[in-house]
Amino acid sequence: MKEKLDLLGAVVAHIIFISSILTFSARMLFGTKPGHWIGIPILLMAFPLAYLLIRAPQFNRPAIYYIQVWIMLLWLVVLFLVDYIFKLDFRQTQWKVISYVVLYFAGLGGMIGISSLAGRGWMISAVILFFIAGILAFVQRSLTGF
Repeated sequence: MKEKLDLLGAVVAHIIFISSILTFSARMLFGTKPGHWIGIPILLMAFPLAYLLIRAPQFNRPAIYYIQVWIMLLWLVVLFLVDYIFKLDFRQTQWKVISYVVLYFAGLGGMIGISSLAGRGWMISAVILFFIAGILAFVQRSLTGF
């Protein structure tokens, strides 16, 4: 059962990475704005992440596991609130953007750790996707201002 949960964690992490890449690409190529439907798959990852947290005690997961999942969940909640519920235009205030980006990258970094539990291949692909998402995040910000 532990192997299945590790695989679920890796798949969820990869969906988060790929959804991020698609979102940034759509913003650059098509001018989509924050809160667009293309970001929905990443928001849905909150459910399997919550499931991973619920099941974690059964497998004596280390404290870092909880931190990694909680940070990603926190970022997903913030994303949902600022882009989909309140539609806040916070991206023009530097300290708010920096806080948001730090939380995002902390969550993504944690997803590398979650992926690594499923094996070396999952970890390597997570690292590659992390760098692609990271580069695109900064490129799309400079091109679109979002």
